[in-house]
Amino acid sequence: MSEESPPEALPGGQLYRIAWVFYLFLAIGGAIWVGARTGRIGLGLFVDPGGWWIDLGLGVGAGALLLGLWQLGLRLLPSTVALEGKLAEMLRGVEMPEVIALALLSGFAEELFFRGAVQGSWGWPIATVLFALLHVGPGATFRSWPVYAGLAGLIFAGLMEWRGNLLAPVLAHVLVNAINLGRLARARAERES
Repeated sequence: MSEESPPEALPGGQLYRIAWVFYLFLAIGGAIWVGARTGRIGLGLFVDPGGWWIDLGLGVGAGALLLGLWQLGLRLLPSTVALEGKLAEMLRGVEMPEVIALALLSGFAEELFFRGAVQGSWGWPIATVLFALLHVGPGATFRSWPVYAGLAGLIFAGLMEWRGNLLAPVLAHVLVNAINLGRLARARAERES
C-alpha cells in the first residue's frame, strides 16, 4: 500500500466489533488498574455530586473548543483535510447509531484508562503522551492526528487535575468524537449515494 492510497476499510460491522472489543478491554483495564491502586472505585472518580454542573459546563466548553480547533485545522492545514478523508474512508459502512455508541464507549474507556488510571498513577505528562501515541497512524497523512490528540489529551488532563473527576473530560471527549465521527460518516454516506 502506498502512502497516498487510502487505508483498506474494514466492513462497517467488523470495524464496529473490533472497536467495541478494544474499548471494552481498555475500560476494564482502566477499572482494574484504578481499583488495584486505590482499593476501590468510588463515585467520586466519575462525578462530583456537589459540582456536577460545573463539570458539565467545562466538558461542553472544552469539547466546543476542540471542535473549533479541528475546524481551524481544516481551514489552515491541508494535512488535516487529507486526514479527514482517510478517516472517512475507514468509517465506510458504519451507521449513525454505531457512531454514537462508539463515541460514548471510546470517550468513556479512553478517559477511564488515560486520565483515571495512567494519570492517577504516573501523572498527566505520561498520560498525555501515551494518549497521543494511541492516535499514531500509518503514513504522513496521519501525522497531524497525534498532535491534535496530544492537545486534546492535555486539555482532558487539565480538567481531571482541576476538577478531580472524569465527568468533564469524558463529556468533552464524547462530544468531539460524536460530532466528528458523525460528520465523517454522514459525508461518506452522501458521497456513496
